Amino acid sequence: MSIQKRRVCPDPALLPSRSCTAWAAASSSCARSIWGLMRSWPVQTTLCASSPARAARPRRAIPASARTVPRARAGAAGGKVKTGPRKGPEITDTLGARNQTGSQIIRGVGLLSPPSEVLSVCVLTVILGCIFGLKPSCAKEVKSCKGRCFERTFGNCRCDSACADLGNCCLDYQETCIEPERIWTCSKFRCGEKRLSRSLCSCSDDCRDKDDCCINYSSACLGEKSWVQETCENINEPQCPAGFEMPPTLLFSLDGFRAEYLHTWGGLLPVINKLKTCGTYAKNMRPVYPTKTFPNHYSIVTGLYPESHGIIDNKMYDPKMNASFALKSKEKFNPKWYKGEPIWLTAKYQGLKAGTFFWPGSDVKINGLFPDIYKIYNGSVPFEERILAVLKWLQLPKDERPHFYTLYLEEPDSSGHSHGPVSSEVIRALQRVDNMVGMLMDGLKGLNLHRCLNLILISDHGMEQASCKKYAHLDKYLGDVKDIKLVYGPAARLRPSDVPDKYYSFNYEGLARNLSCRELNQHFKPYLKHFLPKRLHFAKNDRIEPLTFYLDPQWQLALNPPAEKHCQGGFHGSDNVFSNMQALFIGYGPGFQHGAEVDSFENIEVYNLMCDLLNLIPASNNGTHGSLNHLLKNPIYTPTHPKEVSSLVQCPFTRTPRNNLGCSCNPSILPIVDLQTQLNLTMAEENIIKRGTLPYGRPRVIQKNSTVCLLYQHQFVSGYSHDILMPLWTSYTVDRNDIFSTEDFSNCLYQDLRVSLSPVHECSFYKNNAKLSYGFLSPPQLNKGSSKINSEALLTTNIVPMYQSFQVIWHYFHGTLLQRYAQERNGVNVVSGPVFDSDFDGRYDSSETLKQNSRRVRNQEVLIPTHFFIVLTSCKDPDQAPSQCENLDASAFILPHRTDNSESCVHGKQESSWVEELLRLHRARITDVEQITGLSFYQERKEPVSDILKLKTHLPIFNQED
Repeated sequence: MSIQKRRVCPDPALLPSRSCTAWAAASSSCARSIWGLMRSWPVQTTLCASSPARAARPRRAIPASARTVPRARAGAAGGKVKTGPRKGPEITDTLGARNQTGSQIIRGVGLLSPPSEVLSVCVLTVILGCIFGLKPSCAKEVKSCKGRCFERTFGNCRCDSACADLGNCCLDYQETCIEPERIWTCSKFRCGEKRLSRSLCSCSDDCRDKDDCCINYSSACLGEKSWVQETCENINEPQCPAGFEMPPTLLFSLDGFRAEYLHTWGGLLPVINKLKTCGTYAKNMRPVYPTKTFPNHYSIVTGLYPESHGIIDNKMYDPKMNASFALKSKEKFNPKWYKGEPIWLTAKYQGLKAGTFFWPGSDVKINGLFPDIYKIYNGSVPFEERILAVLKWLQLPKDERPHFYTLYLEEPDSSGHSHGPVSSEVIRALQRVDNMVGMLMDGLKGLNLHRCLNLILISDHGMEQASCKKYAHLDKYLGDVKDIKLVYGPAARLRPSDVPDKYYSFNYEGLARNLSCRELNQHFKPYLKHFLPKRLHFAKNDRIEPLTFYLDPQWQLALNPPAEKHCQGGFHGSDNVFSNMQALFIGYGPGFQHGAEVDSFENIEVYNLMCDLLNLIPASNNGTHGSLNHLLKNPIYTPTHPKEVSSLVQCPFTRTPRNNLGCSCNPSILPIVDLQTQLNLTMAEENIIKRGTLPYGRPRVIQKNSTVCLLYQHQFVSGYSHDILMPLWTSYTVDRNDIFSTEDFSNCLYQDLRVSLSPVHECSFYKNNAKLSYGFLSPPQLNKGSSKINSEALLTTNIVPMYQSFQVIWHYFHGTLLQRYAQERNGVNVVSGPVFDSDFDGRYDSSETLKQNSRRVRNQEVLIPTHFFIVLTSCKDPDQAPSQCENLDASAFILPHRTDNSESCVHGKQESSWVEELLRLHRARITDVEQITGLSFYQERKEPVSDILKLKTHLPIFNQED
């Protein structure tokens, strides 16, 4: 039989391409050719050029029964030979898989082998040589999935969807093919990528033409600096693109971002830390009480306290509407819950547009209007999508583009609730939101708006660690609690279960008394809401239940012991001066100061600030317009002091003294006849007294129709009101070395002949009264070196009606604390007086309200103060005395005037403990004092009024350990 020679495999040199695709096709063709020859045996084929002799030998035909070969199996590492007793070698080779377009899969080659072992080896050698001899060098192409995603191209690693199951994906498969479907940024793996239909944004070379680049494309793929990599710059003037007539303002909230997070983890938050360094930063921003999400977000955009705007909590009940509000209920969209004017409406009313991507209240038709662009809240919307939407809004045509924007992210609040504020999850959440802020800044840079837009980065409250061990529960004290409903937490409120029928008639006072001082170190205090600290502004609204509870730091209150899962993680809602409740504030942009750190302030001031940035006239609000002027480069609003609306009258010595006031005075005290002569002062003497007792000017009376005269004494000056028969205020100065005597003056008064005498000015009026007495505004125990001068404090115009229980507080303050303050501060000026706020709205009572709430004692109508105020002013520089101050430091108190001291649980406690705790709890802003008294302070100071307002609105933060 003649041997017919022919080449089965093509010459590699003749291949049109040495690509992996060409190699795969050639190898497949070679294998098929050999398979065809073997099936057409006995044609002799030259298979092994290296063994011509062996190739020339005749071979026996293979019986048909021996030609069956198992189907080749896929493998991950090339060919594998298996042998069996009656079967030829099985050759398998995994060369690829079908791609999405259906390209050919090379599954393997099986050969029918003659019985000869030599021929089997020869055939195997030829096939492998054919395949691998044709294989070009593909190593460079198959290292990466770039340009190969979801295509079944030939190689030793794959980039199609099956590679994960087969275990032969390229190393960058996830980064190059999968992550673009779920991330919004470019990376080194993605730069220059082949466009993918399912990617969220593109890093392809043509993405700029297509306008779908990822935000960081320029920095990640083109080598440009990202915003955070650039150095700080002082933006003196807005640098805006064409079409922007005024800088837009963006209010960006990071829910639950505790102020301390930035102090502790700032090194892990490069973007926010740069904003802090380059912009205007407040170490703390004080939220409103309760420190919850909805009340605070709505206060930020209205400038109102919760009692004023109506959103008093995330959960609340309105007895007049007989409806309940909750974040997951339809009532959340009922406009009747929302009072006040949010800034998006202020903008709309004054010709500007607003776009809100989530903000409490922005998806509600308040006053019949929505923002121009708004989104109904949906927490599943990715953070990146929210940021990209705002960036798109900034690119709208001029007549459609908003001037004011909001952005809201749920983190780090969500992680804080789940895992607690001190957790790795919160750190990761902080890093995530930092990335989001970086995405925003890079997006603004890409739009050339990073020197144009004013950004306010803010949070609503802080976060506290929860613990089952720090949960108090009412059933421990009340037993059966089925008839009451408690809004649990750190700012708990109680109402009857039967509402609205029993809402107003329920015995709240009796229950408060029953729950007061039940055990030592009780961590909650029940309060009838009008007794709560005035600085909280949490009383004048029917949605606030009459009985509320004040909790110590880290503590919460429930009806019953909570399940373990409900008292882990983190919480918020506590007193808004607790350090862990403090919020974030950073202002950045051409409108803000560069590299400035400012003192803490309350978030109700932000509304006026935003109005100034947008050149809007604010609606009426609880903020103090101009108090944040020091945050701005060019403030547009210049505040002024309020005008005095009640003129002063004269109080000359024209009265005849009465011989008996029912008092018993020490004979050593100056006789009344000499006292009259002593107080008959010249104007020059009055001016000298004024410099010492009123170093910052007298308080102005803003109350309407009030009749007031100035009464000068050598140690103090009073603004005496003929309407309430007592001073509105009394002012004096305590120097560092002044001494207080311990003498008792409780039963000695002298008639002041400059004003008419009233029964309430007589000692006899208070005798045999178990609760009511009187107290001195200027302490007669203050010894400035002359007993004659000290006796002036015993005048009837220096007293106010005072409960005997409150006298304990008053005496300890004047006899102990005041002397300590004077020594610590190198002297202190004191202004104190009565407060009348019977309707507990934080404003002074009108004359009509005063008459309605007077008390009848011994057939005499008596006005009993609801509170007493104290304002202490000293110098920031302790080397300066009060009369020499360049910069002032001030603190204020509004102390509730109660018939008992049950608030303080005084049993077994030293006065030094409970009185000081009470004073700290009832600290207030000077602005709070002004509103509740109708007075205005510091009007004769030379500083700009905005600086005075900054002083008036300051309130110190309480450290958790205090």
